[in-house]
Amino acid sequence: MYLSTSRAADIAADPPAPKGPLRAVPGTVLALGMVSLVTDVSAEMVTAVLPLYLVAGLGMSPLAFGALDGLNQGATALLRLVGGRVSDRTNRRKLVAGTGYAISAACKAALLAVTTPWSVAAVLAADRTGKGLRTAPRDALISLSCPPGEQGRAFGVHRALDTAGALLGPLAAFGVLWVAVDGYEAVFTVSCCLAVLGVLVLALFVRESPAPAPAAGTPPVRTLLRIPGLRRLCLTAAVLGLFTVGDAFLYLLLQRRLDLPTAWFPLLPVGTAAVFLLAAVPVGRLADRLGRHRVFLGGHLLLLGACLLLLAPVPPGPAVVLGVLGLLGLFYAATDGVLMAAAGPLLPPGLRTTGMAVLQTAQALARFAGSLLFGAAWTLWGPGPALAAAAGGLLLALTATTLTTTTLTTTTLATTTLATTPPAEEPPEG
Repeated sequence: MYLSTSRAADIAADPPAPKGPLRAVPGTVLALGMVSLVTDVSAEMVTAVLPLYLVAGLGMSPLAFGALDGLNQGATALLRLVGGRVSDRTNRRKLVAGTGYAISAACKAALLAVTTPWSVAAVLAADRTGKGLRTAPRDALISLSCPPGEQGRAFGVHRALDTAGALLGPLAAFGVLWVAVDGYEAVFTVSCCLAVLGVLVLALFVRESPAPAPAAGTPPVRTLLRIPGLRRLCLTAAVLGLFTVGDAFLYLLLQRRLDLPTAWFPLLPVGTAAVFLLAAVPVGRLADRLGRHRVFLGGHLLLLGACLLLLAPVPPGPAVVLGVLGLLGLFYAATDGVLMAAAGPLLPPGLRTTGMAVLQTAQALARFAGSLLFGAAWTLWGPGPALAAAAGGLLLALTATTLTTTTLTTTTLATTTLATTPPAEEPPEG
């Protein structure tokens, strides 16, 4: 059960920001980063072994795995709205986030008791319930702890720590599988212990900065969708998410192309996580300077490059592996935290959690649909044609969103110029 610190501790002053390279990052960001680091080690230990365990070990079809992968990404997406709304109404973002982390920890223990593909799927659905509840409150805690001009840096630091966990998780799974007799059960046991540790770190070290509650009687989602910038972000994230190929599918494609032994499969996410870890903070700072929307679109261009590299008629080898994993890591660095950093300054503090939940839900539902479509295409056409279709769709989506963004920007600048330019003086008569 989630043990919260007292209300007084929740609203206590934020720990002083550190000096040096992280001087602009509040203590709340670092504490939440450590929670995410420990929790991600736990989650990625399981995620690293699941694709091969379900598809190769238990015989799950690509279509069924596509449904399961979509479930992991978006089937519980609407719970993000629940978590966001409850957090804003009660002004207890830490409590809601902690409840989500606790649910996920309980699901890691439940994995030890299930043995069939669809019972595993049910446990993963419950685990995603916890993730759905916690993600928006956690990101709102980060956003509310720093000024608008430093959102990209703050989210970059958090995602770097989060990704350190994603880097260590597959390594831990690889080590456990290497030495344990009952490898999968041992992975699930260690994962559960780490998930519980993450809940304890959140309860003891995260401090919640108070934020004004939204006005009574305000319909939050309708109000938020009236914000033009948020509408544009939701539309962009949804359109691109529909053609985003999940990393689990890309790892399976790499494994097939390289004929990689089973024991080495959990190491594929390590390359992605390493690049993400190194690039998260620099890319976040770049987004603060160049524009977060531009960097977000550029990240999807990198994902397109990874797909095209897998489709290229080049011999399999280290160059293909390093290229795909590197581009995938840069894609996550340019999109994950950057999207939330773009949304934060647009949202009023009292509705920030709900607003982030709306954006996350739009993206997650689109990715859920995209995983189903890709799994179906793989089953019907084979992996190569399915990946080619996804790459073509992503290219069209990028072109459409880029043109739309350019048009909206040009229109906004023209409107602003007309509004601020004084009328020309009429020539004197006679």
